[in-house]
Amino acid sequence: MCRFLAYRGDPIFLEDLVCRPKHSLVRQSLRAEEAKVVTNGDGFGVGWYGERETPGIYREVTPAWSDENLLALAAHVRSHLFFAHVRAATGGGISLANCHPFSSGSWLFMHNGQVGGFGSLRRELEAELPDTLWHQRRGATDSELLFLLAVQRIVQGYGVVEAVGEVLEDVSSRMRQAGIEAPLRFAAALADGEDVYAFRWASDGRPPTLYHRREAFGQMVASEPLEGEPEGWEPLAQGEALCLHADGRTSRHRLKLGC
Repeated sequence: MCRFLAYRGDPIFLEDLVCRPKHSLVRQSLRAEEAKVVTNGDGFGVGWYGERETPGIYREVTPAWSDENLLALAAHVRSHLFFAHVRAATGGGISLANCHPFSSGSWLFMHNGQVGGFGSLRRELEAELPDTLWHQRRGATDSELLFLLAVQRIVQGYGVVEAVGEVLEDVSSRMRQAGIEAPLRFAAALADGEDVYAFRWASDGRPPTLYHRREAFGQMVASEPLEGEPEGWEPLAQGEALCLHADGRTSRHRLKLGC
């Protein structure tokens, strides 16, 4: 399983969360504490918003702990909203195109989890994408496809939480119809440059870990507490969606799935 963090608040340097904390994401890439896989060395990525509407992205297939360019970039890039992700590949192979985060226009997305039996569903799910989004697909992961399916619904007028819930319900339904017993597990973050949405859900009730923390300078969600201690970090519940608003508010929602 992968590890990630998302931040929304006052502009800070990426290194303040990605590199410096005692249990930073860089450290989690080498020694995660709450994941099935201790090492997350199958690539990494950071995405951030600056003065443009679309996010900047830096991704590599090397482990985060060994990339000096990541350390240099994180020490000099300051942002009010950024994502960081370290990958433990569960499908799709190790390649740059399969590293998170993924982007589409102003949207940024990263995911920890899996679609059980994805190989049996991939073709029919990809066929649901309109040409404009199908041509944006660069990798082979279930994560990127879930993202583009959600973007499709947002473009159609769905709210963000509703769009993600619709995708999860549709994919879960197809898994049941195909007789797939492996679960769909989904801990994810999605941003539009203003707000950050975080989700935690699994078809078997055992979603990957995800925590929320508020500080005076901003809010964050992360797969594991960055200090290595749970104090001040609140776990998201199964089926919960959290929105970190641009004005500093936090709103909580329930994913309404019929499955």
